[in-house]
Amino acid sequence: MRSALIAALTALAACGTTRNATDAGGTAKSGGLLGKTLGSGSSQAAIMQSMRGGLIGGSVGAGLDEDEKSRALEAEYRALEYSQAGQPVTWKGNDSATYGEAAAAQPYRVGSQDCRQYTQTVFRNGQSKVARGTACRNPDGSWTPLT
Repeated sequence: MRSALIAALTALAACGTTRNATDAGGTAKSGGLLGKTLGSGSSQAAIMQSMRGGLIGGSVGAGLDEDEKSRALEAEYRALEYSQAGQPVTWKGNDSATYGEAAAAQPYRVGSQDCRQYTQTVFRNGQSKVARGTACRNPDGSWTPLT
């Protein structure tokens, strides 16, 4: 049991700190917030890469095209970085039957590290799939999901 706690704390040590956020969400659009907030496309790519596909990169995103996955990943970032606890950040797919939302819980601290649990829900053709995870904020503003 003690070794499991030590392993968890070691994993969290790679996390950064959370910045106070005021944006309560919105709809993620391709190339939207990340490009505007971070400036250059290379910064956006770095943030997206640091998230390693996020929750949407797993089975919850199966069947989505790359543009939809990008919108969903951006919603995950916005939920983690800007939203209040439980406030969903929505995204829309290429058709009206595909959409989703990401929502993050209250940030919590382990030592000097801030992390958030979060969910990604995908609605497609009347069906929903939910994925849950935890991510920690890096000093550069990116978020790294814990595996």
